[in-house]
Amino acid sequence: MSKNGELREFLRTRRARLRPEDVGVQTTGRRRVPGLRREEVAMLAGVSLDYYTRLEQGRRNLQPSDQVLDAIARALRLTEIERLYLHNLVRSTVAGSESTEPRLWPLDAGTRLMVDNLGIPAIVVDVRGDVHAMNRLGRALLPGLEPGTSHPRWVFLNPATRDLLVDWEMVARLTVGVLREAAARYPRDTRLHTLIGELSVASPEFRTWWAEHEVDTRCRGPKRFRHPVVGDLTLHVEALQLQDGERWLYAYAAEPGSSSDEALRLLGTWAATEDAAPTQRPTPRTALP
Repeated sequence: MSKNGELREFLRTRRARLRPEDVGVQTTGRRRVPGLRREEVAMLAGVSLDYYTRLEQGRRNLQPSDQVLDAIARALRLTEIERLYLHNLVRSTVAGSESTEPRLWPLDAGTRLMVDNLGIPAIVVDVRGDVHAMNRLGRALLPGLEPGTSHPRWVFLNPATRDLLVDWEMVARLTVGVLREAAARYPRDTRLHTLIGELSVASPEFRTWWAEHEVDTRCRGPKRFRHPVVGDLTLHVEALQLQDGERWLYAYAAEPGSSSDEALRLLGTWAATEDAAPTQRPTPRTALP
């Protein structure tokens, strides 16, 4: 889909999810379409209907100010992540974008040392979901995922992941939302859009959820696992952005004294044993191109 189409569908789906009464709009009679009409969004945002219509159509001769975009975001009750996405999407649609792809330097030795020495599972991924580093516990917790592989491919194309992640759909939908946010920031990133195209063809779920135009980067919070070695465990995931702004450290911690804490300890013991016999480790299933 063109960037004009992305902008049109994003604004259309945001309009459709709002009821007039949610934003204080009085209605009479039967409405033919769900959600807000264009004229209602324009009224709430304080812009003309013609201007909003042309913006929603992605007309390239428009250069809306940040104030206008923020007014539209307020009218549509966008979250902060969605507001930033709208800014990025409009800039890439109506004015072109200088951002081609993220600039990623090799991960420095200090960051790798920190990751390796964390006593809990940890993983470093970039804006595309490519894995740059994992520690021993991270590899043990997320079998099939390794440095040099793709987290989105692991989620959607590795059948074992659906068994590992108890709330697979939640994680998968979030993965879609993260990729959509990245695609607006880097509209000319060939590798990113190749990945999106590949997943759209290979996964019906990805294709369906991509069409919903949801944007989200909230990757923190509790995650439930059904691990093939240590069984069920619930871990809290925290995401920390690295200094380059394009990579994140994800760390997984268990509640002290809980059954998940004990399972994580057992997993660490098992991982140490496995590392002592590296030839027995399985080959990753989702290598990057």
